[in-house]
Amino acid sequence: MDKDLNQSLLELILPEGILEYFTIVGFDKGNSGKYVYDKTLTIYLEEKNQIPTEYKYYKYKASGFMEPRLINDYPIRNMLVTLSVKRRRWDVEIEGEVKKVSRDWNVIAQGTRMSAEYAAFLKEISRY
Repeated sequence: MDKDLNQSLLELILPEGILEYFTIVGFDKGNSGKYVYDKTLTIYLEEKNQIPTEYKYYKYKASGFMEPRLINDYPIRNMLVTLSVKRRRWDVEIEGEVKKVSRDWNVIAQGTRMSAEYAAFLKEISRY
């Protein structure tokens, strides 16, 4: 399989636009011990080393990763899917002061641990 085909398939199963900012670094399959979905799939993502555009004109340096966040996403082929997301942070010098900054990433629905798409899906089906 070529790289373009792999990328296209991944874009179909991951939240829209996520591969613009994140790289898949691995995945794990396991057992959930639950009745409806007996298997799990965890996809590990790391943010690409690209400074957010609002800081690119300042002096900056990479400052490692934050703790990974686990985000529940759509089930796939009888597997509960979790995205393990590691976000980057940078030290940015603004007006002589060094501040830790990160990308404003709004994929996670407010007040949940689910992707915004999955939260919207659940909200929609609960109306019926």
